[in-house]
Amino acid sequence: MTAAHAPVVLDIAGKTLSADDRRRLLHPLTGGLILFSRNWADRRQLTELTSEIKTIRPDMLICVDHEGGRVQRFRTDGFTHLPPMRVLGETWMNDGKRGAGAGALTATDAATATGFVLGAELRACGVDLAFTPVLDLDHGHSAIIGDRAFHRDPRVATLLAKSLMHGLLLAGMHNCGKHFPGHGFVEADSHVAMPIDRRSLKAILADDARPYEWLSTSLAGVMPAHVIYPKVDALPAGFSARWLKDILRLQLGFTGAIFSDDLSMEGARRINGAPVSFSDAAAVALNAGCDLVLLCNQSLNGGRAVDELLDGLTEAEQQGHWHRDPDSEAHRLDLLPQTAPFTWDELMHLPAYQRALERLP
Repeated sequence: MTAAHAPVVLDIAGKTLSADDRRRLLHPLTGGLILFSRNWADRRQLTELTSEIKTIRPDMLICVDHEGGRVQRFRTDGFTHLPPMRVLGETWMNDGKRGAGAGALTATDAATATGFVLGAELRACGVDLAFTPVLDLDHGHSAIIGDRAFHRDPRVATLLAKSLMHGLLLAGMHNCGKHFPGHGFVEADSHVAMPIDRRSLKAILADDARPYEWLSTSLAGVMPAHVIYPKVDALPAGFSARWLKDILRLQLGFTGAIFSDDLSMEGARRINGAPVSFSDAAAVALNAGCDLVLLCNQSLNGGRAVDELLDGLTEAEQQGHWHRDPDSEAHRLDLLPQTAPFTWDELMHLPAYQRALERLP
C-alpha cells in the first residue's frame, strides 16, 4: 500500500513480527521502521526479519542507529566492532614521524573504511539506512554526544564525515547527519531534559552548523536536535520552520530528507511549555518541515502509543491540521538503496571489504 506521503518511522517490540506489527506496517502513514538491539539475535534472524518486512512492504525504509562506539545496535555474530568517531579525530591529529598532514590523510581513509564496513554489513542483513554521521562538535561538556563526535573543529568534523559518507555510498547506503544545527554545545541530554543553547544565530552558523553548509550537496538526510535556541526560535529545532525551512533548506541549501528525532524523548514532549501528544508533536514537526517523524520504543507492552500516533495523525490530516507532501514522499523513497547488497558470504570474500577492515583505526 503506497500513500502520497508515509511519514511515520516506528519500531517493533521483538525479534519477529507480531500481528499488530504487520498491521502497523501496512498502515498508509507508515514509511519506515527503526531497529534496536532488542530486535537482534543473530545475522540469520535479522535477515529473516528484514526480508519479511520487505515482503509486506517492499518500499519500507528499514533504519537503525548504528554509528560505532557506544551507539552500535548489532555487535555479535560477525559484526565488526566499529570505533567511536572521536578515534578518527584523534587519528587526524596524530602525524607521528610521517610529516605534516599524514594523520589527516590516514584518518580520512580510515573514515571511508569505517563507512564501507558499517554500510556493507548492515545491507547484507537487509538494513537500508543507518542514522550516521554525527555532525555535532565536541565542546567537551556534553555527555550524550562526547566521543560520538569526530572533533571540536567543524572543518575536521566535516571532512571526516564526508569520508565516512563516501564509504557508506560505496556500500550502496545513504546517510543522515545529526543533530542539526548542533547538540554538542549544551550539557543537558534531550532524551531526559529540554536543552537550551543561548548562543546567537550568527555564532551557531559560524561554528556548529558549518558542517551542514559544507556538506549541503553530500547529505541525503538530516536529523534536527531536540534543543531550543531561544535567540533564533522559541521552538526546538525539530519543530521550527525557522530552522528547517528558512535556515536549513533556503539558507544552507539542503535538498534531502529531514527526520525528526525520536518524538518520545523528553525534548519533544513539550511545545511552548505545554505537554503534547505524540500525534500533535508529529503534526507540528511535519508542518515545520520534517519529511519523516520517528517514534521509538513505544511498541513495547502492546504498542498503544504507536496506534495513537497513527490514528491521531490520520485524524489531524482529516481536520486539516497537516497535509501530506508528495515531495516528502519522494525524499523518503530516495533514501532506499538502488543496488543489490552483497550477501554476507560474498562480503567476507570481497577484496574491498577486507582492505577496509585493515584500514579501520
